[in-house]
Amino acid sequence: MFIADNWKDFELMYAGDGEKYERWGNVLLQRPDPQSVWPKLTEWPKPHALYNRSQTGGGSWTRIKPMPANWTISYNSLGKELNFIIEPTSFKHTGLFPEQASNWDYCGNIIENAKKAGKKDIKILNLFAYTGGATIACAAHGADETVHVDASKGMISRAKENVIKSKLQDSYIRFIAEDCMSFVDREIRRGRKYDGIIMDPPAYGRGPKGELWKLEEALYDLVIKCEQLLSDDPLFYIISSYTAGITAQASGDVLTLGVCNKHGGTVDAQELCLPISNMGIYLPCGSTARWTTGKYS
Repeated sequence: MFIADNWKDFELMYAGDGEKYERWGNVLLQRPDPQSVWPKLTEWPKPHALYNRSQTGGGSWTRIKPMPANWTISYNSLGKELNFIIEPTSFKHTGLFPEQASNWDYCGNIIENAKKAGKKDIKILNLFAYTGGATIACAAHGADETVHVDASKGMISRAKENVIKSKLQDSYIRFIAEDCMSFVDREIRRGRKYDGIIMDPPAYGRGPKGELWKLEEALYDLVIKCEQLLSDDPLFYIISSYTAGITAQASGDVLTLGVCNKHGGTVDAQELCLPISNMGIYLPCGSTARWTTGKYS
């Protein structure tokens, strides 16, 4: 397991009956989670807000106690303070996936080691980058250029706010509001290279020409295409997936076939997990496969 267990401002307190109960700073939220397949074993305190699914799709939050519309929480990533705006949305999300903190620390450690070893001009590409957790972590740990690509202009705007909250506005971060596949194709034509690639592709998407694709069918081709962007002295290649049809092992196998066979190195693929503080167990939250040469680990 890759466990994100260094949080102070976030805590997964309970889970069960398809629900989870979390503390985000001082705000308590209860929302659905399909991996909570065991029963509730205790009575949970009343949250500030409870998410209710709609039978027609989506859902809404019921506010039980006064709470702000949005607020900021912090994460200490190996000594670097990262700050994020939290705002519950109609899709049950909050603007951050806290289990990804394990990947932030992983990237940060390798980037710092590479800098200490004298590697210069470190460039990181973050695809399907959402609100910028990995972008901010890489910048905070010393990446010379971080490229943040997401098709949603709203997510780009929130990522920029998180950069400011984290006092990283002087870092060289390029924000690209574009289809990721189109961007990758253009970067290949330009001959651009990156030392690290991070991606968290959705279960369903559209290609550069608007064609629909399923991640299970498109992942290998996507990884092979992005491999062309790796530099001659790469640091890492990370795939995260929340798609039920793609296991950690499957993602790892794709990296082995698509990256190891050309660059060497090793792949480590595990479930992403959060500790449930009041239950002594872990909640699986998707999967991650990490490739690295081991040179800077």
